[in-house]
Amino acid sequence: MAQPFVKKDDDHDDELEYSPFMGIEKGAVLQEARVFNDPQVDPRRCSQVITKLLYLLNQGESFTKVEATEVFFSVTKLFQSKDTGLRRMVYLIIKELSPSSDEVIIVTSSLMKDMNSKIDMYRANAIRVLCRIIDGTLLTQIERYLKQAIVDKNPVVSSAALVSGLHLLKTNPEIVKRWSNEVQEGIQSRSALVQFHALALLHQIRQNDRLAVSKLVVSLTRGSVRSPLAQCLLIRYTSQVIRDMSNHGQSGERPFYEFLESCLRHKAEMVILEAARAITELDGVTSRELTPAITVLQLFLSSPRPVLRFAAVRTLNKVAMTHPMAVTNCNIDMESLISDQNRSIATLAITTLLKTGNESSVERLMKQITNFMSDIADEFKIVVVEAIRSLCVKFPLKYRSLMTFLSNILREEGGFEYKRAIVDSIVTIIRDIPDAKESGLLHLCEFIEDCEFTYLSTQILHFLGIEGPNTSDPSKYIRYIYNRVHLENATVRAAAVSTLAKFGFMVESLKPRITILLKRCIYDSDDEVRDRATLFLSVLGGDGTVDTDEDSKEFLFGSLDVPLVNMETSLKNYDPSEEAFDINSVPKEVKSQPLAEKKAQGKKPTGLGAPPAAPAPGFDGYERLLSSIPEFAAFGKLFKSSSPVELTEAETEYAVNVVKHIFDNHVVFQYNCTNTIEEQLLERVNVIVDASEAEEFSEVTSKALNSLPYDSPGQTFVAFEKPAGVPAVGKFSNTLTFVVKEVDPSTGEAEDDGVEDEYQLEDLEVVAADYMMKVLVSNFRNAWESMDEEDEHVDEYGLGQRESLGEAIKAVIDLLGMQPCEGTETVPSNARSHTCLLSGVYIGNVKVLVRAQFGMDSSKEIAMKLAVRAEDVSVAEAIHEIVASG
Repeated sequence: MAQPFVKKDDDHDDELEYSPFMGIEKGAVLQEARVFNDPQVDPRRCSQVITKLLYLLNQGESFTKVEATEVFFSVTKLFQSKDTGLRRMVYLIIKELSPSSDEVIIVTSSLMKDMNSKIDMYRANAIRVLCRIIDGTLLTQIERYLKQAIVDKNPVVSSAALVSGLHLLKTNPEIVKRWSNEVQEGIQSRSALVQFHALALLHQIRQNDRLAVSKLVVSLTRGSVRSPLAQCLLIRYTSQVIRDMSNHGQSGERPFYEFLESCLRHKAEMVILEAARAITELDGVTSRELTPAITVLQLFLSSPRPVLRFAAVRTLNKVAMTHPMAVTNCNIDMESLISDQNRSIATLAITTLLKTGNESSVERLMKQITNFMSDIADEFKIVVVEAIRSLCVKFPLKYRSLMTFLSNILREEGGFEYKRAIVDSIVTIIRDIPDAKESGLLHLCEFIEDCEFTYLSTQILHFLGIEGPNTSDPSKYIRYIYNRVHLENATVRAAAVSTLAKFGFMVESLKPRITILLKRCIYDSDDEVRDRATLFLSVLGGDGTVDTDEDSKEFLFGSLDVPLVNMETSLKNYDPSEEAFDINSVPKEVKSQPLAEKKAQGKKPTGLGAPPAAPAPGFDGYERLLSSIPEFAAFGKLFKSSSPVELTEAETEYAVNVVKHIFDNHVVFQYNCTNTIEEQLLERVNVIVDASEAEEFSEVTSKALNSLPYDSPGQTFVAFEKPAGVPAVGKFSNTLTFVVKEVDPSTGEAEDDGVEDEYQLEDLEVVAADYMMKVLVSNFRNAWESMDEEDEHVDEYGLGQRESLGEAIKAVIDLLGMQPCEGTETVPSNARSHTCLLSGVYIGNVKVLVRAQFGMDSSKEIAMKLAVRAEDVSVAEAIHEIVASG
């Protein structure tokens, strides 16, 4: 049943507007639908009933097969009416009912008659309905009419045919692709909407052919597009072509930049904004290229239209993340937007200023932020908090005012995500700015006294256990921690007991006091709290002396060597038996999905040329797979499996990627193959590998794939032997060989005879990073200090000229294949120096920690001081050799 709703632009709670559909029921409406069968059709009443039916369908009301059929046949009788308004409603209800193939025949003749009518409104709507309800067989019968409609003089009819083509391309692409000539004519239309729809359809037809898309862009950027909507589409397609050219290694002057810059002078505001956004999002965009885009965006900041101000400040906000100096000229204009009535614009303006402002403006910005924080939603508050976190790292001397602001808003009302963002910001400031530690920890202690979120309380207590004992006066935190034992739920009480124990272990003067407090906890009502208190008492010793057992020390204060997510997965897969769970069996590599992949899911080609995703079973799955193959069973324990490396482009007929499996003495290449041609069956599929550029490797065995049907991924393997424990590197050339057999589409049967063929794949490299597992260390300082300082290996390197410190840090991380710790891979804007902390496990299960200090001079020359500690000094030396040779 429909509910009353509040007017969105009304601030009064007592003024409600009620839905006209309130109280309607399906049964009653179906009874009313009998009016369609009346000898004398009442257009107004029939339209009202159809409106109610459409409302029920759009609200998710389900109709039985019988009910839908009865309504459909009743509606078809309304074609006899000459009322234009009723006819439009008939078109809508037929589309929504989605009749079956048997029922479609009933209305096909009526719709085809309307499609050739002299009334343009009938023609356009009939085309839309027909293309929605018919299948491929009937589509071939009306294809001629649709092609004529595309080039029709009436823009409404032409747009209807083009939009229908966009929908049909998903189900009948081969038919729609035959309309290219007519669609090309549509792009020359004088109608803005027809030109827009024609360009969209032509791009969809050619999207899997990179060369064809490039030619389309080249032809249209010469000035043949007049529609602002089509111009916006063209700008997007141009940006995609620029990215593709960049990804495929084309260097020199950036293509099509002049076209994007010329669009900044277009008379339509939407085109100017689209062009400015496209320029700011170019890969590796320079300050010179940014300048014209920033200039037009600055003009929009003072526009009387809120939508233009919002679009401009949002784009500038994104630019400020990577090029803050380029946006500083807009600061005066953005300061005036802080008091904008639109809170979204005000929030974006203040966060942009926080990214681009100088140290002297911090105090003034903080006062302005305080005035409107209570007026914005939590999602905008989170944006402000994250900007303040970055600002504090950028200007560490201003931590007092920024920390005070964060602690004040932490005590105000807010949801979980908002509070977590504040806590994370305070924790980041404490870690990055040593002087902020004590005041920050006290702010967190005060917060947990009133914190209603269990998760945040436990995380703060855990952090207190790490940082609190290292302050000048650890005793002042004990009161806050012990209060949690009495005033919180069992989960928080248990976390508080663990934190108390850490203070007792690490602070000599607090041991007796902590022991007394833990003794009180053994009478707690919760089993977990009692068990923890008893355990920690036995470790600390009942008399206040610490048990020096190394296992106990490691249990309490050592860092977990494996990622928690991997530990959780392994425990879930563990089958209880007489054999105890072995923590050494837990994979140590962090398997994280790249950010670009998270954001771009769904953006890959989805047409016939798009290959299905290759299987990625993860480390456990790979280990089981390889151990089940007799040829590889004797290779020993798998050390690491890489992420899949693509060896073909997305639009090719065969999709192949490879996973590198690293053993102590061997490397196994797993080639995941997919046949994307429906009319072919591949047999005896193998990959011939040329290792002439990998001298330390020798091929020992391979395993072919017997059969590879259409759209069914399969694997073939090639194994190489290498020197034991040595990070051998090299380049491998790959050629896919197979026997191809034609498949009869009607029967699915393959021919008996086949033809031998081969397909050249991209080269594959085994690099030094393949011998390093990413392993996260929760407390880097403790882990670093636990390793012998005498085994530390330090050296300095020149990394040449780079655009930024971030680029240099990323290059070193990629070279070593190690896991960044504590967020140190992120470099503050305009920083001239930075320290990056890395951890990992080298082949042979050797723990490695790296502390890399970077500096950049005025000529953008990067220098790096690299300190390495490892359980084996030879591994530390090997890391330096990798950097020196890389």
